[in-house]
Amino acid sequence: MKLKPKSNKSRIKLLHQYYSYTGFYAFVWGAIKKAFPYILGFIAVFYIVDHFFDINAALVNLTEILPVFGVLSFFFVSETLLGLIPPEIFIAWAGKLLNPWFFLSVLGVLSFGGGLLSYWMGRSITKIPSFHNYLEVKMAKQLKNSKKWGGFLIVVGALLPLPFSISCIAAGIIKFPFKSVMLFGSLRLLRFAIYGLVIFNVL
Repeated sequence: MKLKPKSNKSRIKLLHQYYSYTGFYAFVWGAIKKAFPYILGFIAVFYIVDHFFDINAALVNLTEILPVFGVLSFFFVSETLLGLIPPEIFIAWAGKLLNPWFFLSVLGVLSFGGGLLSYWMGRSITKIPSFHNYLEVKMAKQLKNSKKWGGFLIVVGALLPLPFSISCIAAGIIKFPFKSVMLFGSLRLLRFAIYGLVIFNVL
């Protein structure tokens, strides 16, 4: 009796093969191509506004004017509604306080909580009749694929410098399991810890 030779394929190669077969790469590339004009437009608007008004300086001034509760509230709203304001500004603000790691922890929890709230915002959007019909009819195939890779979507939003809120809204729209969103989304806390180690050592 001959034994089957063991596969020499690494785990990474097996994942690559799986994603190729299931159409993951084609799905991501298609999504990027569709989103690219909007991303490009947003970047253009941002740079035009920043050319006339120093956005980062204005945000830094805002953290200096507002009381601690006001800054934390503003951050939570930002992290819930699209999360377009870089959290690094708030982390740098926390680094100037008497208990920087405590406030960094608060920022991390608020960011995580804002993302979870964004998830339920995404779920609420699917209850709009016209949007629901669009998802179920025209986007059925894309929706099915998205559900396969919802975890990847959350991990990318949690760890990379991308709006975590948008990832969570998308997860809510595709009805990705909330427990999984909480699990993968908890990596957001890790990102804040890493950023804190870097930024606090620079300040």
